[in-house]
Amino acid sequence: MPRLAANLTLFYPQHAFLERFGAAAADGFKAVEFMSPFEHRAADVRARLDEYGLTLALFNAPAGDAAKGERGLTSLPGREEDFRRSFSTALDYAAVLGNDRIHVMAGVMAADGEAARYRNTYLENLAYACAQAASAGITVLIEPINPRDIPGYFLNRQDVAQAIRAEVGAANLKVQFDCYHCQIVEGDIATKLSRDMPDIGHIQIAGAPDRQEPDGGEINYPYLFELIDQLGYEGWVGCEYRPRGDTSQGLGWARGLL
Repeated sequence: MPRLAANLTLFYPQHAFLERFGAAAADGFKAVEFMSPFEHRAADVRARLDEYGLTLALFNAPAGDAAKGERGLTSLPGREEDFRRSFSTALDYAAVLGNDRIHVMAGVMAADGEAARYRNTYLENLAYACAQAASAGITVLIEPINPRDIPGYFLNRQDVAQAIRAEVGAANLKVQFDCYHCQIVEGDIATKLSRDMPDIGHIQIAGAPDRQEPDGGEINYPYLFELIDQLGYEGWVGCEYRPRGDTSQGLGWARGLL
């Protein structure tokens, strides 16, 4: 049975961030994930995890200036020092928060960008991050994201992500498999999970095409949950969706799993 993690960036929007931990625990979650803890002291976030007995599945490294349209630094030529500083910050937080997975967003290509330069930068930065993370027991995650949600995003496909993972060649580099993004870009989710499972480091779910609860839309999650179990996946499954209404009331689909 999949182990579900509440995404506190999207869940319980009526609460301030540090109040969302208690709401998740009250709904039966044993783990959480979120995009960015950096607006808060690591010690304060850790205190909430400890208070409610929650495991932190993962968070994202700082992804640049969102107001300027930045969605990650890892592939951006000329931003290597910015990436290194951001990843150092993420490692500092992970040392306090206790998670063993950090997602590094690839970033958005400039309209006139040269794909080969972005790819070379991506490979070099991933190799650096994996070397820095290895001594701390941290797995670095890369995630294909659909270009409808983030136009111009550098990494869109599962096979491309797996090829990059193999080229970097670091044992602590894995792919974050978001079923929602995969469905939008290429579909055939079950085949790709079966093909890539040994090198998948985290799974996320949401309904498609609207990124809401996974109890409707075009993805058959009961089937995928059985498959994920059969494939021997033991990690967390992040619920990274936008609730249609009240988060807790919309969790009927998850009652048997929580």
